Amino acid sequence: MSLARQIIQDHLRAVEALFGLTDAIEAAGRTLSDSLARDGKILLCGNGGSASDAQHIAAELVGRFRDERPALAAVALTTDTSILTSVGNDYGFEQIFARQTQALARPGDVFVAISTSGNSANVVAATRAARALGCKTVGLLGRDGGVLGGLVDQAVVVPDPETARIQEGHILVGHIWCAMIDAALKEGAA
Repeated sequence: MSLARQIIQDHLRAVEALFGLTDAIEAAGRTLSDSLARDGKILLCGNGGSASDAQHIAAELVGRFRDERPALAAVALTTDTSILTSVGNDYGFEQIFARQTQALARPGDVFVAISTSGNSANVVAATRAARALGCKTVGLLGRDGGVLGGLVDQAVVVPDPETARIQEGHILVGHIWCAMIDAALKEGAA
């Protein structure tokens, strides 16, 4: 089998595993929708590819996903290089998301922790900060969920051993959430 065919086959296996997670995906999507409907905001963070996923999901919410609608309050904590580097320098890399969470999060907001291992120390620290501030916490995780699997209020764990396949599942879940949010907004406006 060619490498391309093998990767596509592995991708399909990982995506098919999401069928077993639909209850968790939909419950987290409702949590996100409910927060936005009550003027809450969504804070997202992760490292590497998960940082890109945080930015991608936030962009779909602030801009639009499919249908025209008002901008929604979503912030990727991965984007401000001045904050990331100053906090990293002054407090350590582990605090780069926690400090932003302490500054921006309020009760009624939802904090989305994205980590393929579930063990990213800076994402764990930020999740703890969000919980201390009364935010709901959602984990978009991989493998066995890691530390974050037991820390977040709701976890969607893509049960694959490969980081790339987990990330492919994560962005699909992010798109499902965006579609759910758009549908909930449309239903609420009707």
